[in-house]
Amino acid sequence: MKILITGSNGLLGQKLVKLLQDQPEVETIATSRGDNRLKSLSSNVVYESMDISNKNQVLEVLVKHQPDTVIHTAAMTQVDDCELDREKCWKYNVEAVKNIVKACEKTGSFLVHLSTDFIFDGLKGPYDENAEPNPVSIYGDSKLESEKIVQNSNLKWAIARTVLVYGIAEDMSRSNIILWVKKSLESGKNIKVVDDQWRSPTLAEDLAMGCYLIAKKQAMGIFNISGKDILTPHDMAIKTANFFNLDKSLMERADASTFTQPAKRPPKTGFIIEKARKELGYEPHSFDEGIKILASQI
Repeated sequence: MKILITGSNGLLGQKLVKLLQDQPEVETIATSRGDNRLKSLSSNVVYESMDISNKNQVLEVLVKHQPDTVIHTAAMTQVDDCELDREKCWKYNVEAVKNIVKACEKTGSFLVHLSTDFIFDGLKGPYDENAEPNPVSIYGDSKLESEKIVQNSNLKWAIARTVLVYGIAEDMSRSNIILWVKKSLESGKNIKVVDDQWRSPTLAEDLAMGCYLIAKKQAMGIFNISGKDILTPHDMAIKTANFFNLDKSLMERADASTFTQPAKRPPKTGFIIEKARKELGYEPHSFDEGIKILASQI
């Protein structure tokens, strides 16, 4: 089986490459903009530089490798940046998806497309796969539009929706809530943590496994692939402080209105993952287990 990954330098992309290179039956084509950031690639992984916004380049790489499956993880995911630069957001989250879809139609590849809980307004979470989307940000708009492009294509497709992905990647500066809380409290810094938003935080390794299970089974349709706990950022911070034996008195509860952010956030999302459990055999780690896994990687 030949699987092509877009965004292989990103957090999910890196975890996917690591997972797939351990599967002897899988030949992996890792693609990303610029040079490869993963230090160790096994012999069953090929790296190709590919900019998803370049239609000709996308077509060229897919036609060259003829993948059975494409797992499309590359996107502009910084919610506030999307709000401030709609054009760039649309270029990478919508127009680029058209490029991927066209190339997959040419090669007959099965497409696994990554989406997000931010396609919902957060008024009725947690959500199952049949819930009605209603985005409250440009990022959410762009991801919903990209879902429609995939659904209206002539492809065999799956959409993997996820929530607040956390993990540690090679050569990446982006932090996550666990690392931020740990670093702040260790340096004796007072922090404010939101307690009126709910998410089901997703360990990057779990999301990679969910995508692999979809690809392996060629399972079509929409799947919620997230963590199993529905927590506020404050809950996550408390669990992190407890795990690392840090001073919780430095943490202050705050509501979302305390923070000025360009993009509106949905108050309560989180996913119901029964479909993925039943149809894929997907079983994610708890958030406590996730902290332990991250601690072992630091």
